[in-house]
Parts: sequence; C-alpha cells; structure tokens
Amino acid sequence: MYDYLIVGAGLFGAVAARELTDAGKQVLVIDRRDHIGGNIYTEKVEGINVHRYGAHIFHTNDRAVWEYVNRFAEFNRYTNSPVANYKGELYSLPFNMYTFNKMWGVVTPDEARRKIEEQRGEITHEPDNLEEQAISLVGRDIYEKLIKDYTKKQWGRDCTELPSFIIKRLPVRFTFDNNYFNARFQGIPVGGYTSLIEKMLSGIEVRLATDYLDDKDNYDSEARHVIYTGPIDAYFDYRLGYLEYRSVRFEEEILDMPNYQGNAVVNFTDPDTPWTRIIEHKWFEFGKDENGADLPKTVISKEFSSEWNPGDEPYYPVNDSRNSEMYQKYRGLADKETNVIFGGRLGEYKYYDMDQVIARALETVRVLE
Repeated sequence: MYDYLIVGAGLFGAVAARELTDAGKQVLVIDRRDHIGGNIYTEKVEGINVHRYGAHIFHTNDRAVWEYVNRFAEFNRYTNSPVANYKGELYSLPFNMYTFNKMWGVVTPDEARRKIEEQRGEITHEPDNLEEQAISLVGRDIYEKLIKDYTKKQWGRDCTELPSFIIKRLPVRFTFDNNYFNARFQGIPVGGYTSLIEKMLSGIEVRLATDYLDDKDNYDSEARHVIYTGPIDAYFDYRLGYLEYRSVRFEEEILDMPNYQGNAVVNFTDPDTPWTRIIEHKWFEFGKDENGADLPKTVISKEFSSEWNPGDEPYYPVNDSRNSEMYQKYRGLADKETNVIFGGRLGEYKYYDMDQVIARALETVRVLE
C-alpha cells in the first residue's frame, strides 16, 4: 500500500510527490492526461519548446521558491515584455512611458501623470467594477483601446459585469520599463517545463491516462492518504452545481519563416480580432536551439477564450460572488474528508501563479511530514 496517492502530475502534485518521497514515503502519482506537467507541459516542435496550454513565464520574489525550483532546472534570463496590437497600432505592456508616449505623445512622467489624472477624474467613488477600476488606474483612452475589448474577449463578459479586483494588480509605471512582472527572479526553464517536472518526478511511480474519478474507490484503497489536485466540484460529482471557469482553445501553426511577430506574446485588444493573443514560442528561448543555433522555422499559437463546458479544460476560475459562495460549500464538504487533501488551482478553485503553487505545495506537505 502507498502512503500517498497524488491525483495530478502538474506542478502542485509533482512538488508534493518529490517532498514526500524524499521524506521516505511511498508515493503513487496518477494523471488523466497522457503526459506529465499539467498546464505547464511543453513539447518540442521543430526544435522549439511549445507551451501546449498557453504561455507560462516563471516569476517570483520568494527566494526560497526560486532556489527550490532551480534544483530541477536552469532558468534563462527571459523577461516578459508583451505587446498590444490595437487595429495595427502597437503599444508596450505593461503600461509605461512607451505606452503613454504612443497614446498621447507625452515625453515626461509629469506629462503622463497629468494626462491620466485628467482622465481618471470621471471616477469619483470607490470603483464598483472592472471598468471603473481600470479608468481610475490609467484613464479612459487606455481603457478603451487596450483593456475593454481584450478583457471582454478573455472573460466573455462586459467589464461593467466583472469585479474590480481582477485588474487591481495591473502594473502602471512612469518609467521606460517593459518588464511586465515586478519580480526579482524571472525566466523560463532551459529545455522546457516538461524537463523540470520529469526531474521532480524522478524515481517516483507515475501512471498516465488514468482517471481517478472513473474508479475512485479502487484507487483510494491503494493508499492511506490522497492528495487531490483536480476540480473540487468534480470530486463531489457536482452535487452542489458546476463551478464556472474560462477555458482556452489554441490554434497552432508551424510557419516556414524565422520570425512571425518579433515577440513571444502579442495581445490583440480590438473587438474584431477573434483571438485574444498570439504566442510565438521560440522567443521564450531567444529563437535559439539548445546549441545556440538560430531556428529556421517558427511555431505560433492563437488563443481563443471561451466559456467552460463539461469536458473542456478549465483554466481560470470565475471568482464572482456566486461561484465563491458555491466553492465555500464545496470546501465544507472537503473539510469532512478525513484522508483527502485538496490542493492546487483546481482543488482550491483559486488562480495561482506558479511560484504560489510551489509555495502552497511545500506548505501543505510540511504539515504531513
């Protein structure tokens, strides 16, 4: 009998499996997909590490997490500097002096501040929704061109229907700084994320294409404890209803050219372009192969955001009041499960960055050891 059955070979599950194994526990990891890594899975195509489930850029201010993840991979010096395309007009993201200069022709931080102060004045109360929050941060012009329709495509809801907290962490800088993240440590694992997860799971039994919920009682009988990282509502057979997610569909193209858009991430912020962004994967590793040679082809992925339906991959929890209340009820059921620990983005119905997933997994396992 195993000490722990870990359901899910994504980042949370892999960290938990590594730590428990190193603590002398017998661990089995299963995953319904045919690959490890969950949504950070990368696959080599034309010599390029393709992020199969969307762009993942590791970033953190937590030195302990950074040192931990560097045990399993060498990280390159990639800096996330996305570009916004609004009807052929290109703007720097996050919002900074390059953005303000392109939008208004201002050249000094004082000029940019005055322009934003002038426009944000229309919001005279605490913002009630995402639209009001965005205007209070960057003004009406930037909201209309770079936020409004992109957000509507991403969430499938008008900005007036979305909570303000979604955009509260939006970086706004009065410097010429295109680094999207305010993080001390940042990069992409050399060789891709799959290699990182493989090292985490080294020496641990893993069964793929194995759906825990299809034969739950049998799998439970194989272990003393279960760490479950799948959707919490699915675990309870949706008895209280379905929690809502946004899903993402990808259209991948291999192009016989060395450079398609000149950047890893380009957001399309106008309402008429059906995709939210295009990822050109080679630029996460500077267009080079592992030997430093230029890659002659490129791989792009167009991302289309959609409402989640049963059978789709869940990506982003919709943390509005209705779903938050439903999650708390599921959480109450989970607390009564004596031998099951719920963890990760789906198990806790919470959006986590990768460093937060690692920190949460380490914290969870520390209590168990």
